[in-house]
Amino acid sequence: MAIMCGLLCWAQVFAGPPFVTDDPEPVAYHHWEIYVASQIVQNAYGVQGTFPHIEVNFGIAPETQLHVIAPFAFSRDTSGATSAGLGDIELGVKFRFIKEYPWFPQVGIFPHVLVPTGDTAKNIGTGRVQVFVPLWLQKSIGRFTTYGGGGIWTVPGRPDFDYWSFGAALQCEIAEPVTAGAEVFYNSAAPAAPKEEVGVNAGAIINLNALHHLLMSVGTDARGPNRFMMYAAYQLTL
Repeated sequence: MAIMCGLLCWAQVFAGPPFVTDDPEPVAYHHWEIYVASQIVQNAYGVQGTFPHIEVNFGIAPETQLHVIAPFAFSRDTSGATSAGLGDIELGVKFRFIKEYPWFPQVGIFPHVLVPTGDTAKNIGTGRVQVFVPLWLQKSIGRFTTYGGGGIWTVPGRPDFDYWSFGAALQCEIAEPVTAGAEVFYNSAAPAAPKEEVGVNAGAIINLNALHHLLMSVGTDARGPNRFMMYAAYQLTL
């Protein structure tokens, strides 16, 4: 159960800022997104998170984005014992194969891999390669944008750890520099941990200018182990 909880927690850490739910829109060709971020998850096992993690996205080709996250992770159990170090590194490629039309959403895939670079002896990382294969959709109407989808998390060679993850988010540009939104996400039960998870988050993006942005979200599980979740980031777009 502890290992499965770790898998779910790290899946949530690495998602679509500032939410768990991602979208199909890649970074524009030859452009960059760089995040300096932190996420904290408190649950029955203690507190886990990153402080910070660095996320870099690059538009390597039209409709195609390369993605990497390198986290400095920490874990504090219920006894108060704390450890920190390099966490599991995330690598991915986002590809949008349908652009948005007035009558149809944009659609893309974003497979990525969690590489077990964390030290499990320190309760950092999960010690297992994890692969997420999702499909994402997005549609904008005026000041509102909705996106969502999901896919399967799999641990090669361990089908008892496989589970499905889905999410849906709604954002609104409430003022020229501020976009606010909320999401609901779901992780299915797995044979190794037969408890599903339903979580909710609310957050905002503040565009200081064309280059500099602030992002934040807070949430909790309506059903599941996580009592509190928080994400905060500075984003540089180039």
